[in-house]
Amino acid sequence: MANSARSTIGHLINGESLTPKDGAFLDVFNPATGEVSSRLAVADTPTLDRAIRAAQDALPGWAATPPITRARIMQQFLNLLHAHRDDIAALVTAEHGKTLPDAGGSLQRGIENVEFACGVPYLLRGDFHENVGSHIDCYNMRQPVGVCAGITPFNFPAMVPLWMYPLAIACGNTFILKPSEKDPSSALFIANLLHEAGLPKGVLNVVNGDKDVVQGLLTDPRIQAISFVGSTAVGKQIYTTGSAHGKRVQAMCGAKNHLVVMPDADITAATNALMGAAFGSAGERCMAISIAVAIGDEVGDKLVAALTPQIKALKVGDGTKPGMDMGPLITREHLAKVTGYLEKGEAEGATLVIDGRTLAPQGNGFFIGGSLFDHLKPEMSVYQEEIFGPVLGIIRVPSFAAALELVNAHPYGNGASIFTNNGQAARTFTSLCNIGMVGINVPIPVPMAFHSFGGWKQSAFGDHAIYGMEGLHFYTKLKTITARWKPADAAEFTMPVLR
Repeated sequence: MANSARSTIGHLINGESLTPKDGAFLDVFNPATGEVSSRLAVADTPTLDRAIRAAQDALPGWAATPPITRARIMQQFLNLLHAHRDDIAALVTAEHGKTLPDAGGSLQRGIENVEFACGVPYLLRGDFHENVGSHIDCYNMRQPVGVCAGITPFNFPAMVPLWMYPLAIACGNTFILKPSEKDPSSALFIANLLHEAGLPKGVLNVVNGDKDVVQGLLTDPRIQAISFVGSTAVGKQIYTTGSAHGKRVQAMCGAKNHLVVMPDADITAATNALMGAAFGSAGERCMAISIAVAIGDEVGDKLVAALTPQIKALKVGDGTKPGMDMGPLITREHLAKVTGYLEKGEAEGATLVIDGRTLAPQGNGFFIGGSLFDHLKPEMSVYQEEIFGPVLGIIRVPSFAAALELVNAHPYGNGASIFTNNGQAARTFTSLCNIGMVGINVPIPVPMAFHSFGGWKQSAFGDHAIYGMEGLHFYTKLKTITARWKPADAAEFTMPVLR
């Protein structure tokens, strides 16, 4: 436990900060130094109940608020996010460890979702059909689902919450956010900005804590919808438990993303793409490229030759320092997990071309350098499992058909890319791969906010992808009205037919 003299991070409930003086607390670390930076209050059952009641009490008034009024608050929120970009990025770097430019870039991808939410008056419009039958009109509307909750991961503590609650709130719902306990400060800071923008009390609440808080959100009957981003193991449990308790659930989960390099590809472009996609944010991205699929040994040899000097040259260090390519991993435990995979890969017979353990800065921070495996095989755990660190593996296959089969056989289906100058190969790949998000000469195909983000297979659970129009449909219920103002001529006892 952290020393009680350290700063305490609390909750935001009904528009007010709540910082308990006693109860359970968790340590929050600065991963660049390995030191405890603050302590995080763990919400108990009464605290969680208080947050849910606040959201429930605020719901009727907020749902009845005109969408244009909600959008104007979102616009003010957008302005404040731009004004505080540097402050938010600094909080992300201090607790997560990613470099300041990377933290700023991830925040931008969250801001884009606020921009999308500002258009909610148009997005919520319905359809109207006059005279679908004699003197009968038909129209529809989308209405809020109620009290919603979001459970967000440590790797994008500012971005992922912005993928959830701005759209949910703009649609007329109220929201409870449970940030990652490893880096919660940026989420709290941003939530306070939304209240500064004019959001009524109780519409957005932030409750910090551990798995007991998550379980409370999943089982409480007052919560109607749950959004989750995180590991597959947890996502499955959240989807199963939430659904069993009658909630809508969308769970965006783990990944093992492939980048197929065709013989005609520009090797320099492919190598540059792999460097950023595999080692950006120290590989702690669900859309990171962790597998390069080389079509033929010649392509594999070229990739190893081109990647090796660049990986060794990566600048690894404190993310607040200028010029760093990679910061530390999030915790000492996660560092041990990643290094364990390096040991496991060698034991399984993969060739460890570059060992990131030898490239890590000295000190107490949770650092590791970039690593490169070659000659992976599909049965190896370092190929099958998500490592979530700066480890890139190369697997060699004889043909395009074999590459497509390999990608489709993998249990994850979040993202995949192909690098080629052959339009037919690219078209075939995008059509036949069982993957939710696909890139053509683009290594990380995260969609813009006006599209939607979501994987296939074990990478996502639930019927809706996150944000964009898929997100709007998740956070609203469809209601269809059929109206006739001319009285019926007589009772009808057959199935109604409009004519």
